[in-house]
Amino acid sequence: MSDTSREDGAADTQREQRSAVRESLFRRAVTVLSDVVMPPVCLVCRTRIETHDALCAACWRQIDFIRPPLCDRLGLPLPFDIGGPMISAAAAADPPPYHRARAVAAYTGSMQQLVHGLKFQDRHDVRRLLGRWLVDAGRELLAECEIVVPVPLARTRLLMRRFNQAAILAREVARVSGLRYEPMVLERTRATTSQIGLSRGERQRNVAGAFAVPKRRAEAVRGRRVLLIDDVVTTGSTVAACARALSRVGAAQVDVLALAIVADRGVIPA
Repeated sequence: MSDTSREDGAADTQREQRSAVRESLFRRAVTVLSDVVMPPVCLVCRTRIETHDALCAACWRQIDFIRPPLCDRLGLPLPFDIGGPMISAAAAADPPPYHRARAVAAYTGSMQQLVHGLKFQDRHDVRRLLGRWLVDAGRELLAECEIVVPVPLARTRLLMRRFNQAAILAREVARVSGLRYEPMVLERTRATTSQIGLSRGERQRNVAGAFAVPKRRAEAVRGRRVLLIDDVVTTGSTVAACARALSRVGAAQVDVLALAIVADRGVIPA
């Protein structure tokens, strides 16, 4: 290489470095300006904090994160660890139609407030934090799955609410993980009544046959490992009905990932 070529290469490198420095300074200035105009606050209590998309220490302490030991099938927290995968009595007595389920936390405290904010108060600003939590809680599921599918909302409820919170969460999980997002492969074939206040048996009857994969979408599911996303798992009736619909068209595997799970607080490790 000639001296002129080396000098030209060095000049190009210096220009690229200067450009990178200017870009970094510009991003930093934009961040500082945005923090002045819209200062970062806790997503639950709105107290001033240092960074965006986060919680203050007090609200963080109110989240019962689900960590091992847990049931390998249902994702329920267990009181002790015997080493290796464990199955809860509930999963042994009534195995779910999906492969595994995982959740970020129990449906209590700050998590309940975050879910309510997203679901009923149009608090879409929580999606980035919740998406990161979902990816962390579902890391072992994400490693095996190929497509991300949200639990669908009834058309009338979608018109009233204007958005599907499960779809917002699923899209965020797909964005962070790089997996393929398939929001249209699962649909509700009929409207169902609210699950609030229903017993386990009533919930199962309420959603039985309420989900299906349209024929035109079946090929996107057949032979693939699906990650089904929902906001809260209570008895598991809704995600079970969705899993059956996906399996009927040939899904190779269905796993479930949710923000929260309704579980006995007494068995959640502190």
